[in-house]
Amino acid sequence: MALPANPAGTALKGALARVADKLCPGTVYRREDLAQFSNAVDRHLRSLLSVGKLQKLAPGLYHVPRPSRFGPLPASDEELVRAFLRDDDFLVFSPSAYNSVGLGTTQLYNQTLVYNHKRHGQFKLGNRQFDFRVKPRFPKKLTSEFLYVDLLNNLSELAEDRDMVLARAREKLVDYDFTKFKQALKAYGNMATRKRVQEWLGE
Repeated sequence: MALPANPAGTALKGALARVADKLCPGTVYRREDLAQFSNAVDRHLRSLLSVGKLQKLAPGLYHVPRPSRFGPLPASDEELVRAFLRDDDFLVFSPSAYNSVGLGTTQLYNQTLVYNHKRHGQFKLGNRQFDFRVKPRFPKKLTSEFLYVDLLNNLSELAEDRDMVLARAREKLVDYDFTKFKQALKAYGNMATRKRVQEWLGE
């Protein structure tokens, strides 16, 4: 798919134009992905960066901006993480999502968690900071059961009244499908969370 003309209006020619034609707006590429389109990848990268066809997000990681009426759109979190990990098996979310399960949490967090099987630590991709955490298991998408369990796993990290949240969590147990909740607790709960909830259940 051809990209829109660069801001300076300079037409790309020859091999550089052929490389640009291969790029899909909104997509994040690694250097090795781009090398398959080019016989001089580093020179072409510099040229495409200079005319705004590409944006550098991190070493070896590039984004093809998608135009909009408000200017170039940033890459989605999922596109960034997928290219960075070279993997589709991850879960991206903000701790603010814990507020949806009704355990009395209200804080909003400027933080993005990435549960995955490969990388651990804080990484800046583009102008966004991600907290990568290696986890043995996590769901493909957020569920109420997972958020309940994960909130308890991470309660010590959150800016919340711990005793209030625990009291509310104990009351809220009766609202869950017992089978689905037990499956989530077994799959995603750490040892302290499993022990606490089992005590609440009288097990």
